[in-house]
Amino acid sequence: MEQKKMSIGTLLNAYPDSIGGKLADIVSLLKMEEFKDTFQSFYILPSVFNTDLDRGFSLINYDLSETYADQKDIDDLHELNIDLLMDFILNHISVLSPQFQDIIRNGDESRYRDFFIDWNKFWEGCGEMSEEGYIVPDQKYIKDMFFRKAGLPILMVRFPDGRDVPYWNTFYQEVIYNEVNPLDLVKQLNMQYSTAVTVSETVNEALRNKTALNDIDLGRWNNYKDQILDYLNANRSYLGQMDLNIRSPLVWDYYRETLKRLSDYGVAIVRLDAFAYAPKAVGERNFLNDPGTWDLLQKIDDIASEYGLTLLPEIHASYEEKIYKLLSEKGYMVYDFFLPGLLIDAFVRKNGFYLKKWVDEITENKIRTVNMLGCHDGIPLLDLKGLLPEEDIQKLIDTVVGRGGYVKDLHGAKNVYYQVNATYYSALGESDARMLMARAIQLFMPGKPQIWYLDLFAGKNDYEAMRKAGVGGHKEINRSNLSLEKAKELLKEDVVSKQLELLRFRNTCPVFSEDADISIDCDEARMNITWENVRGRVSLDVDFEKETYKISEDYK
Repeated sequence: MEQKKMSIGTLLNAYPDSIGGKLADIVSLLKMEEFKDTFQSFYILPSVFNTDLDRGFSLINYDLSETYADQKDIDDLHELNIDLLMDFILNHISVLSPQFQDIIRNGDESRYRDFFIDWNKFWEGCGEMSEEGYIVPDQKYIKDMFFRKAGLPILMVRFPDGRDVPYWNTFYQEVIYNEVNPLDLVKQLNMQYSTAVTVSETVNEALRNKTALNDIDLGRWNNYKDQILDYLNANRSYLGQMDLNIRSPLVWDYYRETLKRLSDYGVAIVRLDAFAYAPKAVGERNFLNDPGTWDLLQKIDDIASEYGLTLLPEIHASYEEKIYKLLSEKGYMVYDFFLPGLLIDAFVRKNGFYLKKWVDEITENKIRTVNMLGCHDGIPLLDLKGLLPEEDIQKLIDTVVGRGGYVKDLHGAKNVYYQVNATYYSALGESDARMLMARAIQLFMPGKPQIWYLDLFAGKNDYEAMRKAGVGGHKEINRSNLSLEKAKELLKEDVVSKQLELLRFRNTCPVFSEDADISIDCDEARMNITWENVRGRVSLDVDFEKETYKISEDYK
C-alpha cells in the first residue's frame, strides 16, 4: 500500500499486551468516546511480532505474534485513521531465527554460514587463539571498543561435526544444557540401561544445581564423563541475539524483505533499533563507526524510500557528542531524549532556563523530533551530559531515586550513569498537578509527542513487577500491564481525563502543524511557548514555582 509521511500528531506508545493482554483490547479502548481524536499514531513495541527475549527486541521473524495480535487488529487501527510506527532491529536477530537454526543444523554447509559474524574470521590475523577456540584480539584493536557486557561478545556454537565456532553476540546470551534422558544414553552412548539411569540422575541433579560441566562428578561412572560432556554440548540449546554480518548479500535481502513486510502492515515510520552497532571493522569502536554507520543508514533509507517509509533512528548519546544534530543534518527525525530530564530539572530548579535553551536550538536548526516523557526504557540521563552541569545531573538522579527510582548504570560500569528507571508520574513525586503540567509542556514542544500508556494512566512505580522479574528486572518498574477493566476505571480520574483533553486539543487545533512558528520565552519561574500560523495562535503559560499552567487560543 502507498505510504505517507507521519504527521506531528500525538503518538501512543505501548506493548501489544500493555492493556487487557492483547492488541485487540487496546484497539477496543481507542474506539471509546473518551479516546476520540486523541491519537493519530501508535508505536507498537516489537513483542507484536514473533519474538523470544528482551520484551520483543529479540526477533525470530516479523510474523505477527499469535499470542498478542492478528491482522484484523492492524486493519482496525487503520480504520481509526491511526498511523503505525514499528521497530526494525538492524544489528541482530534471535538464535531461534530460521537463519541461525539452519547454521546449528548444517554447520559449514548452511547457506547462512556467513549471515552472522564468525568471530574468528573477523579477527583473523589480529590476535592469539585461546585454548577455548576463539581469537583474543590484540589490545591495540579493542582498547577503544564499546562493550555492552563483560568479556568478549562471543557465543560458542556447537557445529554438527563437534567443533565449537564463536559468533559475535553483542547483547543477551544464554546457553542451556538440557537434562539427560537415560534412553538416549542407551541409544547414543551404548550404555546399559541401569547405568544410564544412575548417570542421568547424577547429571540432571548437577544441572539443576548449576554445577559447572567439568565439575560434575559421576563417581564410579567417571569413565563415561568425556562422553557425557560431549553429549551435553552436542545437545545444548541457546537463547540470545546474534549480530548480523552486513557484508553478506543475504543480510541485505533480509533487510529488504523486512522493510517490505513492515510496509505491508501499513507502517508509516520505522524506528531503527540498535542500528549503530551493526557496522563493524577491526580497530574501530564498533558503535557509531564513522563513516560506516552513516553509510549503512543511507543504504537502509534508500530501500525504505522505495516503500514510502520514514526512518526514525534510535540512539542514545550525550548532548555534547551532537549525534542528534548530525542525524538531523542528514535529514532524519531524531528522538528528543533530552526533554524528560529537562522537565524534571525545571520542576526541581523552579525555572525553565535549560528547557528554553533546548527549544531554541530545535527551532533555530529546524530539528524534526519525536519527544516523550516516559517510555519502555528508563528516564535518560546520559543524554543530558553537556547540556546540564554535572552537579545538576547528579541532583536530578538523587531526586528521582529519592522518589523511588532505580539507577541503571551504563552496561554494568559503576559511577557511570545511564538512566533512572521509574514511572514518570513517580519521578514527578506522584503529583497530578506536575503530571498535567508536564504533559501540557510536552504537547507544546516542537515535534511529535510520544505518549507512554502508563504515563497517561498516571502509573506509579511497580516494585512487585521488579521483584518478579529478578536480576536485571529494573525496567519492569514502568511496564505494569493494566487490565481493560482497570484502564476503563482510571478514565474517571481527573489526571487521566484532563490528559485526554490536552491530547484532543493538540490533535484538533489547526495551529499545531509543521508550518507553525514556535517561540519560547522564559523569565525565572514563568515560561511561555507559543505556536502561530495563518490559522491562529495558541500559547501555553506555565509557572514552575506555583506549578500551574494556562492555555490561550486566538483563531483567525
